[in-house]
Amino acid sequence: MAVDITDQTMTRYQTTRLKEGAAPKTINEEVGFLLRMLGEAGDVIRARLRRRKALKLAVPRGPGKAYTPEQKAAMLAAAKAARSRAIYPALMLALNTGERDAEIRGLQWERVDLDKAVVTVGRSKTEAGEGRTIPMNSVLLEAMLEYAKWYTKRFGTIQPQWYVFPFGKPRPSDPTRPMVTLKTSWGNVRKASNVNGRWHDNRHTLITDLAESGAADETIRDIAGHVSKQMLKHYSHIRMEAKRKALESILARPDRRADTAVTVASAPLITPADVEPTAITESQTTTTAAPGLKNGFLSI
Repeated sequence: MAVDITDQTMTRYQTTRLKEGAAPKTINEEVGFLLRMLGEAGDVIRARLRRRKALKLAVPRGPGKAYTPEQKAAMLAAAKAARSRAIYPALMLALNTGERDAEIRGLQWERVDLDKAVVTVGRSKTEAGEGRTIPMNSVLLEAMLEYAKWYTKRFGTIQPQWYVFPFGKPRPSDPTRPMVTLKTSWGNVRKASNVNGRWHDNRHTLITDLAESGAADETIRDIAGHVSKQMLKHYSHIRMEAKRKALESILARPDRRADTAVTVASAPLITPADVEPTAITESQTTTTAAPGLKNGFLSI
């Protein structure tokens, strides 16, 4: 049976999917897929929808969500137990450096200095993000060293121009090409850890943690690269809340100054009349003078 698909058909499809609870971004991806399947007819429908400004639904752009410490622990445990050897170090990079998905997948070993514990970002979404250097903390360095051992065992060596996360599925097979996507392994991690969220929320989690620690905007930008004004405003609010919480926390502590005041107040008062005068001899007034990894890569 032939079905006549028009731009109106696509509009009704968008409305139906919204009522079903699908996210606008998901619906946009579905519509794009359907239009590509239709070939030339899809191109015509796409043009009509674009003229009507109805091709894509508006996608809410918020600061995202930050995972809780418990959620992070659950995701990392699931990633460590996963079949994919890439997902755990990739997740560690996301949570501890704030690198974006494309930055991680495009990372080459020449930009990972295991001796100095520094990662240098290559091609980035923004000009501000390219070339930024990010120190690796102890947990990330440990994860990368362990992964480098596995990588060396898998490919026999590590070449500077090779990709940290090689192409190949289900097993990486070509280190000269980057892996295509982390979508499947990331979905498995979320399912195993019972955590809902986007990969990009890992980046948001790191920046939130930095803001809560009191890190300045400049420090956050040095680590994360470009951060929009809207995001910086949001993180400024987080910093203020962290300060407020810290100040509130001191109210629960015992007031040691009050204890000291009570002790001083309870001591007997000594007046000048209670002190007998003491004769000072000439000898007592005399004072006495006081005496004078080779080349940044792991060797296995």
